[in-house]
Amino acid sequence: MTNTTTTIDTATLGTTPVQPKGFTSKPSKTETRLAELKKADTPAFIGYLPYGFPNPASSLDAFRTLVDSGVDIVEIGLPYSDPVMDGPVIQEACLAALRAGEKIAGVFDAVETVANAGAVPLVMGYWNLIFHYGVLRFARDFANAGGAGLVTADLIPDEAGEWIEASDRYGLDRVFLVSPETTDERLRLVASNTRGFVYASARMGVTGERAQLDQTPERLVERTRKAGATNVCVGIGVSTPEQGATIGKYADGVIVGSALVHSVLDDPTFGKLATVASGLADGIHGARR
Repeated sequence: MTNTTTTIDTATLGTTPVQPKGFTSKPSKTETRLAELKKADTPAFIGYLPYGFPNPASSLDAFRTLVDSGVDIVEIGLPYSDPVMDGPVIQEACLAALRAGEKIAGVFDAVETVANAGAVPLVMGYWNLIFHYGVLRFARDFANAGGAGLVTADLIPDEAGEWIEASDRYGLDRVFLVSPETTDERLRLVASNTRGFVYASARMGVTGERAQLDQTPERLVERTRKAGATNVCVGIGVSTPEQGATIGKYADGVIVGSALVHSVLDDPTFGKLATVASGLADGIHGARR
């Protein structure tokens, strides 16, 4: 029998890899952190900020502030010129980042910053940005920077074959979204293709702060777990410690974005960001006490 070795030409990075895929068996960083928190009966605090806001250099300090203030998992946003899922607060921040010269290649500095600070770094972005960067190239660079996984706001499992293959190759998590309108059949499809956690949208529509939350998130979490999801985290509209505590009673994690972004818009020195994040951390982490 003749032994043969398949080599990957680096020029093919960014395209679908040839066989054999060489999938990694390393554990999910996100699932590991969530499991640690579950042992303490504590929901995770997942905080979002866009990379490059207010500018690429200072945004690294913003991410450190999040971790120092109690955020367990950080969603690092990739600013996009057509953010269909984002509300006005995040749109304003992303526009500021783009004007300040944010580039997708720089996001890996933020990933390293979050990982070195002790939190789990995720990237949240629109698929067009990843596709044009190169799917395999992004997965490689992201993994090398210490990244855990990708939250794809506009990518569904049915159309995610290239990302599923690349993420398996580099041991990265895949976080897909569900909403109160998602059917049971699609919940099963999302749960079977997710690695890390399922992102349960508390309501239909774009991101943004809300004075009150709908009653649908708890039911959605129940349905998603029944569909096979190990971890379900809830976001969109959560803006106060009280809301975080309410959701933290039944969800594996609470995702906050607009309230944190708003605090930076109000105070670019990150003093208010530290105060807001610390208050949310207290509310979320103390939800079941």
